[in-house]
Amino acid sequence: MNGKRERVIFLADCQSFYASVEKADYPQYKDKPLVVAGDPARRSGIILAACPLAKTFGVTSAERLGEALNKCPDLIVMRPRMQHYIDISLMITQIYKEYTDLVEIFSIDEQFLDVSGSLRMFGDPITMAESIQRKVLKQTGVRVRVGISSNKILSKIATDIWAKKNENGIFTLPKSEIETLLWPQPVNKMFGVGSRMTAHFSRLGMHTIGEIARTPLPRLKEQFRARFGKQSDIQAEVMWRTANGLDDSPVTPGTFNAAPKSVGHMITLPKDYVDEDQINTILLELTEEVCRDCRRKGYMGSVISVSCMCSPYEDPTSFSRQMKMPDPTNNTNVVYEAAKALFYRYWNTLPVRRIGLILSHFANDQEYQLTLFEDQIKSRALDKVTDTIKERYGSTAIMRASSITASGQALERSQKIGGHYK
Repeated sequence: MNGKRERVIFLADCQSFYASVEKADYPQYKDKPLVVAGDPARRSGIILAACPLAKTFGVTSAERLGEALNKCPDLIVMRPRMQHYIDISLMITQIYKEYTDLVEIFSIDEQFLDVSGSLRMFGDPITMAESIQRKVLKQTGVRVRVGISSNKILSKIATDIWAKKNENGIFTLPKSEIETLLWPQPVNKMFGVGSRMTAHFSRLGMHTIGEIARTPLPRLKEQFRARFGKQSDIQAEVMWRTANGLDDSPVTPGTFNAAPKSVGHMITLPKDYVDEDQINTILLELTEEVCRDCRRKGYMGSVISVSCMCSPYEDPTSFSRQMKMPDPTNNTNVVYEAAKALFYRYWNTLPVRRIGLILSHFANDQEYQLTLFEDQIKSRALDKVTDTIKERYGSTAIMRASSITASGQALERSQKIGGHYK
């Protein structure tokens, strides 16, 4: 016996987060079915969050708003306020940090807490979880569910399968009890397994999590290789380790502050674009966003990637291609020309409904290659001035003329975060 103390890890999940925030801000809707949904006049008319009362009518996240209204005509529909949700999420993070400094953001509504060193101060895990619930509810109006275990994957599973269903919103999944509690569960309840992977496991004769866990790892890798190819060993091992509740990863504060491997933006267009002028406007707007982000972070990229999805909706065609540029850069005009060249090399001329652009393979932007045919010092100074104006007065304070045409989306995007309204 090595005397090593077992960790105590929480996964704290905010119930129907966006909807809960709206109900907290608008108490008149407390006893009414409420959803947060994108703009129904555009392709983003999808349910982002449904309150528990709305779910009793069969309303679910990710379904179309029209379908939800058919199920519940009295549904209260709120337009998303992404910046407000981010602010509330950060407020909740600060509450968690009153209990432990080991807090890792997993998503806007989920966070891992390593409370191993805090138990002496706050009591046993259940007592601490209840205290967190009360404080978050009092200060934000949001209910938190907590899964408790000895590692991150098991605490996540404890939340998803049990804590979200429990009346008190808390569940402990000891590692010693995964054989009796976790293994009898159907495969589709396992974290990281969607409908397609469930179907693959079904074809392999595996219908419960335990059947995956009891399969020797070399055998599972062989089965994955036969179905998915030679590169599937890692995927097989991830599935096997998840089923067995194995996870040594630490709770890492500041995960989202790590140096990025790429910077990118994507847009789903409000209608199909077919003309080159329309497409060029979007490519330029995406390029400006990506290059501005890179300059803010102090990076230049040497590899550009462009992706596109074309209509028809029922049977779309798409491509994603990348190329290396002569030198690392974050200059909008240089990247824009490269983006156009790459896009038109692979575009099949079908109507375009989605475009994405990514810069990667970064270098420090303080070290750059001077050229005979471009005044880099002047262009960098111009970029700095425009960036400063946008930082001070907003991203639409200075815009390209093409962005105020009917094709431009910069004004619309300036009102959104992650594709949803601020």
